[in-house]
Parts: sequence; structure tokens; C-alpha cells
Amino acid sequence: MQTDILTIREVSEYLKLNEKTTYRLVSEGKIPGFKVGGAWRFKKTEIDAWIKEQGSKQKQ
Repeated sequence: MQTDILTIREVSEYLKLNEKTTYRLVSEGKIPGFKVGGAWRFKKTEIDAWIKEQGSKQKQ
């Protein structure tokens, strides 16, 4: 089953980050995510939009 929802481990692998770094960034509100039963989850479409936004900021 293909899903648009990623776990902290999956988003860490996707962004090539350490899981601790991902936890810190999402806790600080720097990466879009939400909690389900105390565990962080991420919409892949929101992560992709965030990546695109980060690229736009670099060009300014």
C-alpha cells in the first residue's frame, strides 16, 4: 500500500538526516509534521513543498 504519510525514520532517510536532527527540526516547527498518539508523522506532499520552499529561499 502506497501512502502519503511518512514516519520520523522515513522522513529522516528521505531528507538524509539523522533522526535526532529530524526530531529537533520538527519540534522547533522548522519541518511540517503532526503527532498521532505521541509519534511524529509527515505528509510527503508537505515535505516536498517544504523542500521546494527551502530551495527558493537559497536563491534570494
